[in-house]
Amino acid sequence: MAETTIRLSVGQAVVRYLTQQYTERDGVEQRFIPGMFGIFGHGNVAGLGQALLQNEVNPAEGEDRLEYWHGRNEQGIVHAATAYARTKDRLQTLAVTASIGPGSLNMVTGAALATTNRIPVLLFPSDIFANRAPNPVLQQLEDASDADLSCNDAFKPVSKFWDRVNRPEQLMVSLPGAMRVLTDPIETGAAVVCLPEDVQAEAYDWPASFFAKKVWHLDRQVPAPSALARAVKAIKAAKKPLIVSGGGTIYSAASQELRELATRTGIPVSDTQAGKGAINWDHPAAVGGLGATGSGSANALAAEADLVIGIGTRYSDFTTGSQTVFGNPDVRFVNINVAAFDAVKQGAEMVLADAREALTALAAALEGYHVEETWTAKVRAEADAWAKATDTCYHLGHGPLPAQTEVFGALNEMMGDEDVMINAAGSMPGDLQCLWRAKTPVQYHVEYAFSCMGYEIPASLGVKMARPDSEVVAIVGDGTYQMLPMELATIVQEGRKVIFVLLQNYGYSSIGALSESHGSQRFGTKYRRDDDGQGHVRGDDASLRLPVDIAANARSWGLDVLEVHGIEEFRAAYQKAHASDRATMIHIETDLYGPNPPATGWWDVPVTSESRLESTQEAYAQYAEDVKRQRRFF
Repeated sequence: MAETTIRLSVGQAVVRYLTQQYTERDGVEQRFIPGMFGIFGHGNVAGLGQALLQNEVNPAEGEDRLEYWHGRNEQGIVHAATAYARTKDRLQTLAVTASIGPGSLNMVTGAALATTNRIPVLLFPSDIFANRAPNPVLQQLEDASDADLSCNDAFKPVSKFWDRVNRPEQLMVSLPGAMRVLTDPIETGAAVVCLPEDVQAEAYDWPASFFAKKVWHLDRQVPAPSALARAVKAIKAAKKPLIVSGGGTIYSAASQELRELATRTGIPVSDTQAGKGAINWDHPAAVGGLGATGSGSANALAAEADLVIGIGTRYSDFTTGSQTVFGNPDVRFVNINVAAFDAVKQGAEMVLADAREALTALAAALEGYHVEETWTAKVRAEADAWAKATDTCYHLGHGPLPAQTEVFGALNEMMGDEDVMINAAGSMPGDLQCLWRAKTPVQYHVEYAFSCMGYEIPASLGVKMARPDSEVVAIVGDGTYQMLPMELATIVQEGRKVIFVLLQNYGYSSIGALSESHGSQRFGTKYRRDDDGQGHVRGDDASLRLPVDIAANARSWGLDVLEVHGIEEFRAAYQKAHASDRATMIHIETDLYGPNPPATGWWDVPVTSESRLESTQEAYAQYAEDVKRQRRFF
């Protein structure tokens, strides 16, 4: 008997297929892709656009709803979808569609961010005509040697799955392939399905079974007994073990297991940007952020540790201090990770397993084990010293303009444990990693794998969609704001209550400080007019500041804006914003020059060895000494 078929356009088939995709982990089943962001143009308005409209106003019998949200910037809506997926621990994500040419190409940065962070996001960039009748079509990138090349080929190096659907039936291979990658904790990242403009609107008789409910089971990988035994042997032989907890701990919902292991064994726990909050900051074994922007406590312990236990971390150069933070000449590594690609780093003994399963097994195998009292005393001493340093940074009383660390301190003290703080770029992620006191895995949302300026505003939309009952607070620098503020309109349009904390310091604080410390005198890092060709090297002449009024601009998007001066006014403004049900910006001017927390880590930023500038010569001499501390682990 011939299988029943359903006649739909390709766009309609995409919509129906997505509504039937589910994930299941630990017995909890949920829709994998509940909706789609999009911006329509001539590439998708009559294809996916028509399909989404029909799904909303005239769905077929038994057809589920695929929610649609209208964004303002293609990069921004990919960031929003990625933030949503991260907040959902990668068990749900959103799709994004854009038009041919510049619209789709705008999504490339967002795709790279998702892939770098190992976060699933599904992209449908529209493409040139498969039949090539209109040739070249408007906004087509022509290549004389490759007629099938389009702007969408730029997605290939920044995505984990890429396909171009040139015939309708190819969709039946492409979409399941994308789903496989998106739901794979090892391979996940951006999945890109390019849809030519004519193919989107083409009809086909689809087998009904293609639209049957599909559940993607995310089974937990258990550690091999032999690998677990080797890890236990290494831990028991160590005198000064240290855990480095990364994002994988949070995505596997292993926070409780991590806390229990630390409580039983006394092994200190440091964290990465993606892993902060997996262990509560006031746990006796918690020692804070590790690496180039880490805490003094974690870095001091890493310098002595003879065994480093990585859990769900990819060991970025910031985590390792560009391979300078692990100072013990005999240090060894054990890495717990679902991906061998990450588990093998640092020449480690590998335990290929889900973080929760591995921590549970370790706790059982280490029954009765505890680190030596001398190491415990060292852990507490370093943690206590850094707690005092943090308190100092949070309550500096710096003036006339406050340091940004004082703003962070006020927020940290006022936000609830289930609220979410968002940041991504500039000097702020560094200050936050070493200072922020997170009690839960949800509170700290800092994107630092790609550290993409412009992420914070659209990310706040995605996070609020994922956690509507949490207070979502995006900390935004004036540089980031000027790069990508457009999703403020979407936030207002969707009625999402978000608090934005805008730190105005008239320049790039992070790169300015980096420039100065590396002999480049903060060149090109301040927002100044260049009336006479000297604006890039002149000091802080206030008359040269650009007359950009971010507070007024934010009001024009429809936000409530509270302009404050000083920390006490800031605290009062936050309480007002918290009580409101409207998206609100708190605008506060901070000191461009800090002061920042005491630096205890190093980051490899090469300095030119040849220069006529004395500042650069001095910086190179220091760099030449610092780089000697780098190590390689095999």
